[in-house]
Amino acid sequence: MSLHRLREPVLVLGATSLVGRYVLPRLADLRAVTVALSRAPVDEPRGVRWIQGNLQDLAAVELPYAETAFSLCPIWLLPDALPALKAAGVTRLLAFSSTSVTGKARSSDRGERAVAARLAEAEATVRRFCEANGVAWTILRPTMIYSEGLDGNVSRLARLAERFKIVPLAGSGRGLRQPVHAEDLAWAALAAAASPLTSGRAYDLPGGETLTYKQMVERIFLGLDRTPRVLCAPTGLWRLAFRLAGPRLRGATAAMGERMNQDLAFDGEPAARDFGWAPRTFKPVFPRGARAPG
Repeated sequence: MSLHRLREPVLVLGATSLVGRYVLPRLADLRAVTVALSRAPVDEPRGVRWIQGNLQDLAAVELPYAETAFSLCPIWLLPDALPALKAAGVTRLLAFSSTSVTGKARSSDRGERAVAARLAEAEATVRRFCEANGVAWTILRPTMIYSEGLDGNVSRLARLAERFKIVPLAGSGRGLRQPVHAEDLAWAALAAAASPLTSGRAYDLPGGETLTYKQMVERIFLGLDRTPRVLCAPTGLWRLAFRLAGPRLRGATAAMGERMNQDLAFDGEPAARDFGWAPRTFKPVFPRGARAPG
């Protein structure tokens, strides 16, 4: 990746997010002039200047001049910040959304459909604002993001496997998945921002391997150095068990069980063509006792 194609200075929103943990060191290695926004004070790593502020009230923050902005936070937080970014001089915007914009659009769960609608509305707002104000935009839509021990998706399953030594699935768990590592997404953010081909486009970013949900869970067991133990239960029985255990599974929904047998696979070829997207295969390695945050 050519540094001269990455417009500096760089402003990073959502710098303490899962992807942000990997973006900042890469920017520091590139010696890019970087400012990161955080709601709370943060010790400054090498090569990064931190400023304190709330993304939803950027008018109260004196943003420094920046040409490129990386938005690593939920995209629905971005529209309110767009005028402040434009005023700070931003002419290049790289924003993360999610494949949930389509993957959850027809979910049986009302809350998940609302998330998909919220993503779609935010994406549309970002596009309209940028096109009306001369800001080159790119939207990246990752699939299931993981980073061993840090995420709330794959690492949550790892936590369940560690605790119960078995993971129950609804049906056969035949739905296709493409987990993507947060470190690969950090690389993608910088590569897409530096590529002249990505302006005005949205890209799906699947992981480097397509697996069934059952295979994904089995890989998680192997990553814990454990023999895979997966219980494929009839869907009706799984729903009944979820009703009983659901209140203790924070953030879980019955629709998650239904999706275990639905394909959520996306095409990464446009990203590969335009900025060299080539993510790793799914072979996580967890330390014993790895737990997802919260």
